[in-house]
Amino acid sequence: MPELIILLVIIAIVIIVANIKIIPQASAAIIERLGAYQGTWQVGLHFKIPFFEKVVKIVSLKEQVVDFAPQPVITKDNVTMQIDTVVFFQITDPKLYVYGVERPIAAIENLTATTLRNIVGDLELDETLTSRDTVNTKMRAILDEATDPWGIKVNRVELKNIIPPSAIQDAMEKQMKAERERREAILIAEGEKKSAILIAEGEKESAILRAEAKKESAIKEAEGQAEAILKVQSATAEGIRRLNEAGATKEVIALKSLESLEKVADGKSTKLIIPSELQSMASLASTLKEMVKDDN
Repeated sequence: MPELIILLVIIAIVIIVANIKIIPQASAAIIERLGAYQGTWQVGLHFKIPFFEKVVKIVSLKEQVVDFAPQPVITKDNVTMQIDTVVFFQITDPKLYVYGVERPIAAIENLTATTLRNIVGDLELDETLTSRDTVNTKMRAILDEATDPWGIKVNRVELKNIIPPSAIQDAMEKQMKAERERREAILIAEGEKKSAILIAEGEKESAILRAEAKKESAIKEAEGQAEAILKVQSATAEGIRRLNEAGATKEVIALKSLESLEKVADGKSTKLIIPSELQSMASLASTLKEMVKDDN
């Protein structure tokens, strides 16, 4: 008899322990009593009635990510592409998630495929390739509304890959190659243009500097010649002054002036203006020289 009591106590302890449930963080448990929904257990320690209640499903409340296989989609311009999608969703109502739809993930996958075909079917190929954000936004809105009765909230939808036919891919690669070559040619032309402009500006500045240097040289040369003439004239004037002081005649002074003009003419000047008085004296000197030659 005592053994039976011990056995019954052990069985009771096992049953009690077996019916103690601990619900972890970010989870919820759906409980049924005699086949009917009884309640939803949240985080913590719970005890269910043996043989009458059971845990139907423990649902994760975390955000989940589902990557669906590529789906064939036909665009408005009759191009068949393979597009795979990624859906980010979260269970907001565990009861609706368990009882709202059979195989919720498969339902989301089928709903995503049909929604994608409807949206892309209204777009051409180029629009599909360049309007990912628009397609993602439309799909998220449609899926979020459609999955509300299932206790699911769709947070985000992304087109993972868009794979056009191989012929379209070859044409796109050729187009991109041509575009890159065009940009390269434009860059080369712009570089050559800038180089030519810089060379022309350099030549212009060089010519200006050479002209300015030549101008400065001519000015310095003219100033030197003027200074030399001034010094010769000053010396001549000083000599004439001294001759006047010594009582020299006008003819001697004129001859001295001719001598000074001869020194001036030894320079690089190509033109020399001789006063009329000196010209008369020079003619007189030439006549006297001729008369002396005739007497001899």
